[in-house]
Amino acid sequence: MAEINAKLVKELREKSGVGMMDCKKALVECEGDIQKAMKYLREKGIAKAEKKTSRKATEGIIESYIHMNGKIGVLLEVNCETDFVARNENFKELAYNIAMHIAASNPKYVSSEEIPGEELDKEKEILRNQYLNEGKPEKIVDKIVEGRIKKHCSEICLLEQEYVKDSEKTVQDIITEAIAQIGENIQVSRFARFEIGEK
Repeated sequence: MAEINAKLVKELREKSGVGMMDCKKALVECEGDIQKAMKYLREKGIAKAEKKTSRKATEGIIESYIHMNGKIGVLLEVNCETDFVARNENFKELAYNIAMHIAASNPKYVSSEEIPGEELDKEKEILRNQYLNEGKPEKIVDKIVEGRIKKHCSEICLLEQEYVKDSEKTVQDIITEAIAQIGENIQVSRFARFEIGEK
């Protein structure tokens, strides 16, 4: 087994943002392998983060982002549990990155729960008719439509979109990672995106 020295622990701490004791424990568990230890910490952190998502998040910040010579702007409210975390640099950076993502990806809603039922019904009807007109058998059309609706939601809902800085993750994934790192519930409450010439 690799010797778990302070240099290794420090390197993992800098990469993960997790406390020294947790880093040492992860390295011991993963026999000094930094990559495995990162994965271990992420899995443990996400499990802890899941428990925190039910807690009230009533503090936070309003973040703004202006892009492309003032042609696109975003205002975003991100909430956390305490004022202390709202002033934390990692929390502020997360809010800024999400605002930048909104400018680039133009979501319509925070999550799929916000999509009005009639909008989804209309989309389903259009897709269903389209596939039936293409001659697809009726018994498989509903399954195809279900898959397309899921994809549609992931394109227009912020939390379900692929994160612009890392397409392996969704925006919800980066929020969950931040919850694990910061130790408080974090929620996106609302946002507004403005683009010159758009009504």
